[in-house]
Amino acid sequence: MTSPNRRRASLFPSCFPAAAAAALVVACTEKGPPPAPPVPEVTTVDVIQRDVPIGAELTATLHGLEDVELRARVEGYLKSIDYAEGSEVKKGALLFTIDDKPYRAKLAESKGALARAKASLSKADLDVKRYRPLAAEKAISQAELDNAITAQQAAKAQVDAAAANAENAALDLGYTRITAPVAGLVGRAQRKVGDLVGKGEATLLTTLSSIDPVRVTVNMPEALYLRYAKRLQAAAAERKPAADSGPGAQLLLSDGSIYPEKGRLILIDRSVDSQTGTLRADLAFPNPTRILRPGLYAKVLYKEEVRMGALLVPQRAVQELQGQFTVVLVDAENKAQSRKVKTGPRVDNLWILEEGVKPGDKVIVEGAQKVRDGMLVKAEPAPPEPASPPPQAGPVPAAASIGAAASKAESSSR
Repeated sequence: MTSPNRRRASLFPSCFPAAAAAALVVACTEKGPPPAPPVPEVTTVDVIQRDVPIGAELTATLHGLEDVELRARVEGYLKSIDYAEGSEVKKGALLFTIDDKPYRAKLAESKGALARAKASLSKADLDVKRYRPLAAEKAISQAELDNAITAQQAAKAQVDAAAANAENAALDLGYTRITAPVAGLVGRAQRKVGDLVGKGEATLLTTLSSIDPVRVTVNMPEALYLRYAKRLQAAAAERKPAADSGPGAQLLLSDGSIYPEKGRLILIDRSVDSQTGTLRADLAFPNPTRILRPGLYAKVLYKEEVRMGALLVPQRAVQELQGQFTVVLVDAENKAQSRKVKTGPRVDNLWILEEGVKPGDKVIVEGAQKVRDGMLVKAEPAPPEPASPPPQAGPVPAAASIGAAASKAESSSR
C-alpha cells in the first residue's frame, strides 16, 4: 500500500515540467521588443522667395469734389421745387423759385427813382451849362453859379444812389431763382413748397455735390508724411495721378471690393493737427459710373515698399510661444527639425521670415504638434492655399498718393 506522502511526492515531478514551460513562454513574451510606433504623417510646403510689395491702409471719408449748400438769400414763400430730388443736374439748372412779386415791384420802384434822379441831373447839367457864360459876363453872381454846380453834384450822387438801389433790387429779384452753381448730384429738398424761407437767416434748401471726380480725404500720421514728403508735395503741386508720383493709391470699399479707378493727389493741408498728430490730404478719384457717393466709408490702400527676395511661408506654419517664433522643417532624411525664425510683415495669408530659413526648405504646415526634433516623419506636399478673401473694412476714423496701410504693417510686424 502506497502511503499518501509517497503519492504526493510523485506528483510534483510530473507537474513541474509543464509549469516551467508555461513560465518560460510568459517570460519570453514579456522580454520581447515592443512594436515600433507608426511614423507620423505631416504636410509640408516649400519656402518660396519672391519680391513682395508691402502695403498699408488709411481710413478715408468721401465727399463731393465741391459740396455746395444752397440757401435762400432773400425772404419769401417757396413757390416751386424745380428738380427731381436725388438727381444729377447741369450747371445753371433751376432748382427752386421763391415768390418774386414783391421784388419785381421793388425793382420797378427803384427804376422809377433812378429815372427821376437822372432827370434832376439833366436839369442840373443844363443849369450849370447856362450859368457859366452868364457868370463870366457878370450877368449873374458867382454864388448862383456855385449853387448850380452844387445842385449838379447832388443830382449826380442821387443818380448813383438810385442806380445802386435798382441794382440791389435786381439782385434780390435774381435771388428768387436758385440755380445750380456747378454740375452735380443734388440732394433732397429741406423745405416744402409754401414754406417761408430766408426770414432772418439764409435758409438751407438743399446740398449739391459734384461727384465726378469724388474727393477722398485721409489723415496721414506725421511719420508717414515725412517718409513721402518730397513725392507728395510734387504730386500735389502738379496734380499727378497717385501712381505716378508716390506709392500707388487704391480705394477699398466697405464691401471689401477694390475700386477700379486710380486717384490723384489734389491737396496736402497747411499744418499738422496738434491733437491727433495727423495731416489731412485729399485725393480725387474718377467716378464715371457714379458709384461713389459723399459720406461713403472706405480705406485708401497704398504700396509702402517692395521687399526684394522675401522668404514666405503660410502663416499657419509659424508657431509662437512666449514671444518666440518657430517653424518645423523636414530635412533630406525626412526628419523633423525645429527652427527659430524672425518674422516680418504679413502679406495676405503668408508671413515674411527674415531669418531662420532659406529658399526651398520644407516647412510643416499640418502635423507639427505630433513631432519632435529628430523624429522620422512621412511628409506629403500640402494642397495649394485658397485665395485669401479681400480685407474687410470696418468703421474707423480717416492723402495723397499714399493709399493705405501703415497701421496694418506695423501691427503685423509686432
